[in-house]
Amino acid sequence: MMQNPEPFPKGEGEGSRLILNRLRWQAGGLHMNIQTRRTSSEMKRFVLSLIVLLSFVFGYPLATASGSVPSVETIQFRSNLVSATLPYNVILPPGYRAASTTRYPVLYLLHGWAGHYTDWITRTQVADYAAQYRLIVVMPEGNDSWYVDSGGVATDKYETYILKELIPDVDKRFRTIQSRYGRAVAGLSMGGYGAIKYGLKYPGTFEFAASISGAFGVTRYTQNEMGGRNWEPFLTIFGPIGSETRKLNDVFEITRNLTAARIASLPYFYFDCGTEDAAQHFNPNRELSQLFLEKKIPHEFRELPGDHSWAYWDQQVQVVLKIAAEQLRVSRNSKIRARERMVK
Repeated sequence: MMQNPEPFPKGEGEGSRLILNRLRWQAGGLHMNIQTRRTSSEMKRFVLSLIVLLSFVFGYPLATASGSVPSVETIQFRSNLVSATLPYNVILPPGYRAASTTRYPVLYLLHGWAGHYTDWITRTQVADYAAQYRLIVVMPEGNDSWYVDSGGVATDKYETYILKELIPDVDKRFRTIQSRYGRAVAGLSMGGYGAIKYGLKYPGTFEFAASISGAFGVTRYTQNEMGGRNWEPFLTIFGPIGSETRKLNDVFEITRNLTAARIASLPYFYFDCGTEDAAQHFNPNRELSQLFLEKKIPHEFRELPGDHSWAYWDQQVQVVLKIAAEQLRVSRNSKIRARERMVK
């Protein structure tokens, strides 16, 4: 849940062991690929950080090492449901402006608790990672809403906002593929919870749903766990223990009540969690994967070395982008492919 893990005990992980619960993909060779990605990512982050620094100092346009220029726009959107301006950032793929008729799939990328729509752009290299794919990435403002329709504040209808206002606005402004086959949702911590919940509740809207360090146990938090002032926002949003709002937003409750026909219509799910994360994050991730296995819901779950931090999220958003591109059948940027052939 929290982006600062200090108030919570460490998760009871299993060191560097990698766990993969998969129903659809074969796991052969995957551990080696992940370790290689982690090593190359460290070098890549150093180079990209230097490029970003130079761009600010000298006013040069931001460009990736591949020569692809990420284009980022900010939309000041006024929500009638929330009665507030809720800005969102958009990463447009290279060549978007040049190809006036091409339509693109969209990944909605949700921020975490105590964060904002700017977090992904300012605290990770997601714009450069996304430039590898012919994909639009949208990062909305969710405040501390947990991406639900609040049980205590009538105007805090963030779940309905995402589905009924944000997605239509994105489809109107940009050349998107306007069907579930061109749409994915993902997020970190609070956003990871929201993304998986949306995948479970709205299979007709999303083809793929993913979570990094998802706070899946949020509807189980109690006053004793959260303390006085920390408890109030949860009580306002989800209502008292046992309330209907809590049940409707509990990913475990939603999953247990799925029928076979409903399961057949679900998107593909991916989620991961660091083995050094707090127990209140790590344990529900493992529990949800086990429940998905019991319900025969196609998914992939990874336990990886790491904690509840931006270093981990910057690393894993690359994996989410790659899998999202595969699920949405997104092609790689031609300049990236050409560069990789030259390296080989």
